[in-house]
Amino acid sequence: MSVRLMLSVSALVVATTIAPAAGAQESRRDDAFSWSGRIPSGNTIRIHNINGGIEVTRSSGSRVEVTGEKRWRRGDPDDVRIEQKSFGDDVVICALWTPGSTCEERGIRSERNSRNNNRNNDVSVRFVVRVPEGVRVALVTVNGGIEVRDVTTEVEARTVNGSITARSAGGPVRAHTVNGSIDVAMGSLGRADDLEYETVNGAITLELPSNFGAELELSTVNGRVTTDFPITVSGTLSPRKLRGTVGDGRTRVRASTVNGSVTLRRGR
Repeated sequence: MSVRLMLSVSALVVATTIAPAAGAQESRRDDAFSWSGRIPSGNTIRIHNINGGIEVTRSSGSRVEVTGEKRWRRGDPDDVRIEQKSFGDDVVICALWTPGSTCEERGIRSERNSRNNNRNNDVSVRFVVRVPEGVRVALVTVNGGIEVRDVTTEVEARTVNGSITARSAGGPVRAHTVNGSIDVAMGSLGRADDLEYETVNGAITLELPSNFGAELELSTVNGRVTTDFPITVSGTLSPRKLRGTVGDGRTRVRASTVNGSVTLRRGR
């Protein structure tokens, strides 16, 4: 079962107004947030950010651990707050830049008429998350990369300006960005019916289990499409577009970019 994510349009607008850091001024840091708790196996930790990256690794213990580090040059870190909420057995953590923003089950929500008082606030928040076996992760940011490694179950990752690297011994793994590459690996497709990977400026590399079956739609405009798997091709062969079937075709896998190659690799 897929993890659905929500990032409100108003939150995306806020992200575009955050000023870039001043190059001549030293960056300052503040370990602003720390949370630790138990999430039952099969449930989800959701992280919603706007300006900053997210890193996820596997925990050696039984608790989920999340830290948030604020970085800034001339902004006011007190204007950016971090909230944690529980929805059933799922936990949601959000970084909020405006007074009218709230942390909801599916993401950050801002009031339509809320004025942006943080136009010149260059604060970024970097989240580091440690998860035990079986806990799902759902990650959203706008300006920042996402890195996930050594987890054991489902991953969903979305950003706008940043690359995504996500590796799970289980799966499935889903990823979307606009400006950045996508590099994912999964040991299983789980119960996924559809898997989609999309960027505009960046390559897409998918490492999939050797016994997977799927209907494939792989395409690029400026790049090439290559695969390690034997494919029954549908339509005309093209170095930039491939449609076909691998194995029993029980899952639909779609990968699309404009500037970059698309590569399908056989997992070990």
